[in-house]
Amino acid sequence: MSAYNFGFLYPIFNFIFGSIVGSFLNVVIYRVPRSKSIVKPPSHCPSCGTRLKWYDMIPVLSYLILKGKCRYCHSNISIKYPLIEAITGLVFLLIGMKTGWSIKFVSYIIFSSFLIVVAFIDLFDGVVPDIIVIPGAILGLLFNLFYGKNPFLQSLFGVVAAAIFFGLIIVFSKGGMGEGDLTLGLMIGAFLGLKLTVAAIIIAFVIGALGGLFALLFLKKNKKDTIPFGPYLSVSAFVVLLYGYQILNFYFKMINF
Repeated sequence: MSAYNFGFLYPIFNFIFGSIVGSFLNVVIYRVPRSKSIVKPPSHCPSCGTRLKWYDMIPVLSYLILKGKCRYCHSNISIKYPLIEAITGLVFLLIGMKTGWSIKFVSYIIFSSFLIVVAFIDLFDGVVPDIIVIPGAILGLLFNLFYGKNPFLQSLFGVVAAAIFFGLIIVFSKGGMGEGDLTLGLMIGAFLGLKLTVAAIIIAFVIGALGGLFALLFLKKNKKDTIPFGPYLSVSAFVVLLYGYQILNFYFKMINF
């Protein structure tokens, strides 16, 4: 191996890049449900209102250095901020390992960033904003159009399949699932195409059932409590994005065993 081979730095760079993007996603996650600009005002402490300096916003590290407290008023900073930064960094690292630096890397990190935003907004505020998922669906279609005719057709089929599936559930469940899950399904269909979208939906319902059971047993939830489905859909879509065809191949081998 050459002494000048710095390939080992790629995962580190991808993690750092992802954590920086995660810092911006924190702003989007907090401000979009409150109909606030993601540009103005600049980042500030939510308790004392002091504008934060660049060294107060180093992803993950600033939180650790400041021991989870504001430098100026010493109020507690929520753990969710460095957590989202770290998750985004890990997501970018995994994508880089899968795709290398390519057009797929760009499309995968954009899709995953949309998924992270939607998952946490739905988790914290119980909504899936159309202003996030509709542009996301359009981008998914455009990326697949760039890849060629067949990927684009698969993307369209994925959108249609998601629309029909979630639309029927909304109609027949009478409120058991919201329109936000449908629009999120459209974005997932646009990026993943038909086969992987079906796989993502199935996996989402499996982990959703397990998550619901855990909430009932350990979080003192009851059957009437609303449990957001967006996070489950987002996690399953990311898993399928990276490992969908391996999962499908394993499944078909199992049923033919």
